[in-house]
Amino acid sequence: MSWLFGIKSTPPAPNPSDILGVDINSAAGGSGGDGKDPAKEAAQKGIESNYRFDSSALERAAAAAKDLEKSSHAKEALELAKLQEATKQKDYDARIAEFQAATEQSKMDSLRLAAEERRKILQEESKLNQQKALYEDELARRRYGDQLEQQKRAQEETLRRQEESVTKQEQIRQQSVMKELQMREAERKNRVKEEAEIKAKVERENRDIYLEQIRLRAQEGRVTTLESIKTIGSVVGTGLQSFVSDWDTMVKAAGAMSLLALGVYAAKNTTYLAARRMEAVLGKPSLVRETSRFSPLELFQHPIQIVKRLFRKQEEALSGVVLHPKLEERLRDIAIATKNTRTNKGSHRNVMFYGPPGTGKTLFAKRLAVHSGMDYALLSGGDVGPLGKDGVTAIHKVFDWAHASRKGLVLFLDEADAFLRKRSAEKMSEEMRSALNAFLYRTGEQSKKIMVVVASNTPEQLDFAVNDRIDEMVHFILPGKDERERLVRLYFDRFILEVADKRGSRMKLGEFDYSQVCSEVATVCEGMSGREIAKLASAWQATAFASEDGILTKGMMLDRARDAAVQHRQKTECSMDTHFSTQLVAKTVPTPRSLIRLLQNPLGIFEPFLRFSSKKNTLAYRKIGGLTPMRAASKPKHNTSMIWSAFFCLSPVFFLVPIRITPSSSLSSGKEGNV
Repeated sequence: MSWLFGIKSTPPAPNPSDILGVDINSAAGGSGGDGKDPAKEAAQKGIESNYRFDSSALERAAAAAKDLEKSSHAKEALELAKLQEATKQKDYDARIAEFQAATEQSKMDSLRLAAEERRKILQEESKLNQQKALYEDELARRRYGDQLEQQKRAQEETLRRQEESVTKQEQIRQQSVMKELQMREAERKNRVKEEAEIKAKVERENRDIYLEQIRLRAQEGRVTTLESIKTIGSVVGTGLQSFVSDWDTMVKAAGAMSLLALGVYAAKNTTYLAARRMEAVLGKPSLVRETSRFSPLELFQHPIQIVKRLFRKQEEALSGVVLHPKLEERLRDIAIATKNTRTNKGSHRNVMFYGPPGTGKTLFAKRLAVHSGMDYALLSGGDVGPLGKDGVTAIHKVFDWAHASRKGLVLFLDEADAFLRKRSAEKMSEEMRSALNAFLYRTGEQSKKIMVVVASNTPEQLDFAVNDRIDEMVHFILPGKDERERLVRLYFDRFILEVADKRGSRMKLGEFDYSQVCSEVATVCEGMSGREIAKLASAWQATAFASEDGILTKGMMLDRARDAAVQHRQKTECSMDTHFSTQLVAKTVPTPRSLIRLLQNPLGIFEPFLRFSSKKNTLAYRKIGGLTPMRAASKPKHNTSMIWSAFFCLSPVFFLVPIRITPSSSLSSGKEGNV
């Protein structure tokens, strides 16, 4: 209601003069003299105006109260004022409640802080207690360890003393035993010596008696022997006389002896033939290194493997073999033809595989036999030479054994140039010639049971008769870039991925693009064969196993590939040097036989330039160093003076010019020799 009476809500400011009890104006005038400060005067007027009673406001309030009493809204205004006062009271209560809530909140915060401080104190105490417990435990463990160490040292000292005691006792025992043995040995020697002396004394005393006993035994033996001879002679003579006098007995005895001899001969030959047949059917010849046929002994030794082999599914002929597409197409045709030939019981064709080593010749021969449903047998030409005279028998045993196969057999002869070389070679022995003739005899006609596959790295060294028995020749070349990439992927899967996927395998693969790495390796391995690429994959596997963590990385693979490429080039250079030196020696060094022929027939060196002919007789010259007539005829006439003049003109070339050779062994050491 203050607004009705003109009273402001703010309390009036007290008069400074009343508070201080001093008149400000007089104090100011006394201190400042006559000079007056305008700011101080304005402030003084403001203070006086604030504490001065305003009667006009009271009058206005009275007028407003009269107007309000006269107004029809006086009650509403009064009620409104009451409501405003109540609202202000509620606001004051709310503020009081808020203040009380803030007070309670501050109390709770203080309690919370106290609890937090208490919790921190407890945590610190627990940490201290835990550290104290750990320290005490550490001290206890150290004390226990020291006690154990002291006990261990005490036990070791006790054991050492016991061992020393046992050692001393053992030494004393051994000395006692040795002493006892020496005493026994001395006693035995004394006893033997005494017995020998006694026996010698007795023998000297009884010598005459012993001699008489010997004479009597000898006389009795002679009498007994003479009587036995007389008795046997009389019996045998009587029997022979009766046997000769009886003709029927003689006939029966002769017949019995003849039948006995016939039975022994028949049993011997029958046993020999049966043994050969059993060996051909069941046994495996010594020349066969590997075969798909199995014997009853192998069936008992490895039954599971034999059963798996019997029920193995038929595979593609080129499964696992990576070759040039044109070569694969040709080999696939050969495989299909072989399979159909066996199905229709036709005659098999003989095939020759030639080319660099490691290009898949042996692998395809095995796949060919499996694909066609035939057995296969692998032979090596180098095994025939060591057999010597038994080589012919071994060759016949192989073919007899092959003919006994029920399904037919692919006979793969690897390194054929080792014993099927040309018979005109100077260093070929008679045993090798006989083995070659036996092979030619057994392969002279087409067979419905045997398909011969010959493999050689140098087909030009084979005998002409061997080449004549070959129906088809297949050249295996080194793999190109695409084939090398396929081979790298194939052997990477076989040697790396399959091993790494096994449970418990130590090998792991790093994170890199396998396909890109295989392509890079194929580029690095230019000129390498399939076998060398397989060995490279095996080297990757060995490198991973040898590493500390067992992880195969891209760098490892490329490093191994580069090393393999360098080694391949070194091997190629060495083989070329060896081949060159061999050819040089063969062309420059004359053999003793050729020198003898040259001395016997000097005209033989002009054989390539001479061709004699006549109307009735012809002479053919087959070798340098000698004339071999194909028909019986007399020598034709020719100009001998011209031939002898040419010989004497060319003789300095053969006898005066030194021949310089380089043996294969000296090429590697960098030395040369002169002949």
